[in-house]
Amino acid sequence: MRKRKQLGKTLPWIALIMVLFLACFHMDEAFASTMEESVQFTSEAAGRADLQCRIEGNRIVIQGNVTEDRQTLGGSDSWLYLFELQPYEEGIGIRKDYAARIGRESSILISLPLGSKADQDKRYSSFVLAAFDGNIYHTISNRAYVSNPEVLAGNQKPYKEPGSKKGLLLDGDMLSDALELGVRNVSVNMTFNQLIGEGIDYPYGGKIYHFRKEVIQEYDKKISALTDHGISVTAILLNGWNDSLPQLMPPGVSKNDYANYYMFHASTEEGTDALKALASFLATRYSGEDGSKGKISNWIIGNEINDQVWNYIGPKELEAYVREYVKSFRIFYTAIKSVSSSDRLFFSTNFYWNEKNPTNLNYSARDVIDKFAAISREGGDMDWNLAYHPYAYPLSEPEFWDDREGGYVTDSPDSYIVNFENLRVLTDYFHRSELLTRDKAIRHIILSEQGFTSQSPARGEVQSLQAAALAYAYYIADSNPLIDVMLYHRQVDHAIEANAYAAVGLWKCDMNVSSPFEAVERKMAWHVYKEIDKESSLETTKFAKEILGIEKWSEVISDFKWAEYES
Repeated sequence: MRKRKQLGKTLPWIALIMVLFLACFHMDEAFASTMEESVQFTSEAAGRADLQCRIEGNRIVIQGNVTEDRQTLGGSDSWLYLFELQPYEEGIGIRKDYAARIGRESSILISLPLGSKADQDKRYSSFVLAAFDGNIYHTISNRAYVSNPEVLAGNQKPYKEPGSKKGLLLDGDMLSDALELGVRNVSVNMTFNQLIGEGIDYPYGGKIYHFRKEVIQEYDKKISALTDHGISVTAILLNGWNDSLPQLMPPGVSKNDYANYYMFHASTEEGTDALKALASFLATRYSGEDGSKGKISNWIIGNEINDQVWNYIGPKELEAYVREYVKSFRIFYTAIKSVSSSDRLFFSTNFYWNEKNPTNLNYSARDVIDKFAAISREGGDMDWNLAYHPYAYPLSEPEFWDDREGGYVTDSPDSYIVNFENLRVLTDYFHRSELLTRDKAIRHIILSEQGFTSQSPARGEVQSLQAAALAYAYYIADSNPLIDVMLYHRQVDHAIEANAYAAVGLWKCDMNVSSPFEAVERKMAWHVYKEIDKESSLETTKFAKEILGIEKWSEVISDFKWAEYES
């Protein structure tokens, strides 16, 4: 695993105390006094303010720099005004209840109480600076969110790296099979429409939220068992339709046959409150502090968000769509990181890196990544990460190594498809400065969904090709230092998918049983995957080199991890 470069500076405590003691702002009697510190920030435009927001102890501290230009700033008086906004608020509007006011100084620092109650907690809030023209307040700054919710976390343990990159999406109750395979990473789907119910009451923000006891207890059993075996758990959070839960659906969105899942939203007060409660409940329950519940270390918010079939909110241009998603992602981020500081949050995309014909329902993965990064940076960057799905193209054939033939896969950042054949396009792209973390580190990338079919429409059963594809793909991921985990999808064939030549399971299923998880026979790929993260796998995968027409894996994989053991 790569080491993440640590940078950043903190102000000396003595200097900070002196500045806070000496500087004071004039405010209306209705508001608590705030303190000023001279801190320099770069302003992107004259007459605007660039704000940053952090938690310091039990207070929210808003810092920034203003370029004094009365004409550009506007306003009819000598004050600037700080407003607190909730996630669902689009702007100040006609509000007049500012949280603080300050003189038009070049540098600013405002300190407000964090709030001790959930319904008063400012960790989810954002802050803007405004000028008053005598009638309304005009925003003159970016919208700054809390950038360090992790300082509130009760669990400050470092992230526990798994023993290998080998992972699996767990099907049903087949934990014993996963253990026999020796996977060190497992993902589980958590659909919110199934979580909500009766049996477990959770008070939050002055309300009581109800969770389905039997479903939650099944997750407790599964996640705690995985944790006890030292397996890293990734939760994929999905918003399935439920007629009785309108608060979880984006406003104005009806049930749609196009959609498998729906976008989480923070566009209304009720929806925002529900997301806070749901995220807080899951983060607290699976923080690892209660051994009977287990630990979730990675959280994927939604699925393949560049295609609305998996994250539906209705037709939207890219900018508006991603902004809506970022709002809900930030709520999950704040809730989870303020419980377990080292947990990692991800959004996922499919392999359509540059969609040839994007619409207002599907977008290029690259465009979504770029837009998410830019919008996140505006409000106070989060340590977001990417969960990518590099399937073969098309999915009905297992050989990804010939995907260049149609011109869809190239080594250019403008490639239509990015999958295992050109995975370096993805990881090289994440070296770009605009995608780095605040500490100038490369973000974490996991391959959270990919599988290779054992049924071809032209050739019938092709188990050896499936096994060869799995071996080759894992070796590529394992030899790339910027890939953290490869979660294979799936454990068992899904009957409907298998009939469509997407028999990607490690097990065959009973095609006459409605359940997709009726495992009946292990495939060749199962035996390959069991050995794949060991030196001994070189013997197991000798057959694949003949299929690929190579003598050594290092011929086709740069920096092959096991190169020194190849004869």
